[in-house]
Amino acid sequence: MTTTAGSPVPASPVPASPVPTSPVPTRAELGRALRRDLARGAIGPVICAVVLVALLSAWVATGGAGTLSQVRIQVSLAAVPMRAFTPQADAAIGTATTFLTIRNLSDTPDELIAARSPIARHVVLTTRAGPGGPRIAVAGLAIPADGTLTLSPFGNDLVLTDPTPFESTGTVPLILTFRDAGTVTIEATVTAPGTP
Repeated sequence: MTTTAGSPVPASPVPASPVPTSPVPTRAELGRALRRDLARGAIGPVICAVVLVALLSAWVATGGAGTLSQVRIQVSLAAVPMRAFTPQADAAIGTATTFLTIRNLSDTPDELIAARSPIARHVVLTTRAGPGGPRIAVAGLAIPADGTLTLSPFGNDLVLTDPTPFESTGTVPLILTFRDAGTVTIEATVTAPGTP
């Protein structure tokens, strides 16, 4: 109610507006709306997947993922004979020899240029003219392309100097470094004295 000059004036009634009614959607309209909502929800993950695949492809194409390298060296025999049959005799001998058969699987020559072992102070590459000849330290031992290098106490060899007692262990770790093939780590079996 409103008043005019002190007397109340009745308010005019506001006509009631009809409540709008929406038509009931059909089954086909509901299906289209559902597909539209699903497409809107899936577009984000699809775009992310496409971008991720593109980025990974670019990373691989530029070499960021690295390259696979072919195995170039194979060691088929690896043995470190015990120095003697008793611990007392082992301690009296300051070096240990090896038996290794190293195969170069590539079509280019390679060279064994270094070796080391956690059980030895030094590992020396040696050669000798025969079983009775003196050992001569060398800077490297050549392995021909698609060829084999055989190491033994009777010719080319790896000599472990001042090794810690290893005779009671089953294996001796040897880390071999090649000029082209890189580093190869092997476990050489501990064998009876003088045997491969």
